[in-house]
Amino acid sequence: MERIICLVMGYLFGLVQTGFFYGKAHGTDIRQHGSGNSGATNTMRVMGKKAGGLVLLGDVLKCLAACTLARLLFGIKEPQMELLYVLYAGFGAILGHNFPVYLKFKGGKGIACTGALIIAVLDIRILLICLAVFILTIYITRFVSLGSMLGASTFFITWTVITMNGWNNLGAEYRMESCVIVFLVAVLAIVRHHSNIKRLLSGTENKLGSKSK
Repeated sequence: MERIICLVMGYLFGLVQTGFFYGKAHGTDIRQHGSGNSGATNTMRVMGKKAGGLVLLGDVLKCLAACTLARLLFGIKEPQMELLYVLYAGFGAILGHNFPVYLKFKGGKGIACTGALIIAVLDIRILLICLAVFILTIYITRFVSLGSMLGASTFFITWTVITMNGWNNLGAEYRMESCVIVFLVAVLAIVRHHSNIKRLLSGTENKLGSKSK
């Protein structure tokens, strides 16, 4: 039951579509411009760096809030399951961000929320490795989409290695379950970038600082 509560709670937090509400406050439906997504990257390209930064902050905070609440409600009582509850809440927030029911399930790609989930598990090893992969990929290629996909994939790889070796405080009986959740997070990040993958393969993907095609 706690798992379901964390997942639903996360979804409700994820429904706070920062990009959509910011755009509406400025007379724009962000989903009608650029890539059509309501996330921070499209907001930055369409409305500028300040707008993108604010939306990014909002998307990160909503996922962190969901994860923190899950930790406080259930994790303190069951420390061996704390990280599992955090993962469920974070995954729920990603689903809410990507598939908001009141916007006909047309939201963002969940990368900011995924980054927030990486922060929320409170493992500096995972955070630094994922951040390094994300930043280096963008620095070398200028493709935010590629950096996002590789960063999410790195989250799964590092989480699996650390968890299956017992290098965190997650109970042994919950390790495989947690890896499945993080795997779904990574797969969803890649699936949501399907159009970017097509453009990467065709050589038409937008680079950082360019206008959306």
